[in-house]
Amino acid sequence: MANYDHCYSELKCTSCTLKSPLCNVLSEEELEILNTNRYEILFKAGETIRKQGTHMSHVISVISGQCKMYLEGINQKNIILRIIQPPNFIGGPGMYVDQRHHYTVAAIVKTTACFIEMGNFKKVMEMNRAFNDAVVAEICQNSLSTYNRLINITQKQMNGRIADILLYLTDEIYKARKFEMTLSKQDIAELAGMSKDSVVRVLRSFSEEGYIKNGGSTVEILDYDALVRINRIG
Repeated sequence: MANYDHCYSELKCTSCTLKSPLCNVLSEEELEILNTNRYEILFKAGETIRKQGTHMSHVISVISGQCKMYLEGINQKNIILRIIQPPNFIGGPGMYVDQRHHYTVAAIVKTTACFIEMGNFKKVMEMNRAFNDAVVAEICQNSLSTYNRLINITQKQMNGRIADILLYLTDEIYKARKFEMTLSKQDIAELAGMSKDSVVRVLRSFSEEGYIKNGGSTVEILDYDALVRINRIG
């Protein structure tokens, strides 16, 4: 169960330094609207933040931690679409289609999320054209990211898939050539559409070839260009 201690914060949207950059175009009045009935919840690693198929009553703003967005497939086989870093809104097509969540979001590490009432969020979108455009652009960008992820899973060989994921983690998630890996081998497998055993074999091969250094929870990219080449040829 999620930790509901201190879930109602005294911090307001107007003074919060952790809110999404999309909110920079909002006035104090519009931020006050978002803040109305807003609440925060602290999730432990592994806890579900929102569940695929449930009613979408709130837009979620991740303000700390890290979480994964994934599709729950047949026979409990999941496909991770992307890793979410704060600050970031979690909305989705259900906002204007059927008011349902079409994927599950779960915490990878301890994560704090703000829950903003859907009606208030839509009201501010109607009031502020720049904010509306920014939210739509964000949804479109996430859709493009999903398309690229599906291409990676369906059209590349195993080495190409793992190279793509290592570059994704290096360039977009950890933003460093050496980082503490917060994802499990199963998470990587679900990002790549592979079995966990296959992921372990490819990572071991990359380490033996000198492309990466994989020591415990720390990963270091030793030959970035080689990974780019492997990713390109698939």
